Amino acid sequence: MSSVTIKILPAGKTVEATEGSNLFEVLTAIEPRLADRQKSDKDGSFGHVFIQEGRKGLSKTSREENEKLDAIVGVGSKSRLADMVTVLGTENVTVELLGFDYAGL
Repeated sequence: MSSVTIKILPAGKTVEATEGSNLFEVLTAIEPRLADRQKSDKDGSFGHVFIQEGRKGLSKTSREENEKLDAIVGVGSKSRLADMVTVLGTENVTVELLGFDYAGL
């Protein structure tokens, strides 16, 4: 299995992820408070992130993910829902966390 680096903005921290990893699980490994936020966001946007670099290193957007993204305010061409993304292990990825208190990162 191949391994890639996931860079998390705006904190600038990095974490290694292996092929087949769920992006949300990778992010919660470095910031467990994200899992608590998942429980409080009823609109499903808890995993809304911007993929700044390395989109081809992630699974393609599914129909279900597109439908959920359509319901979220502030979605752009770089938007993904981290809990619905699989790391392919083909290239490094830079992820920008949105709407989160970064003081603890």
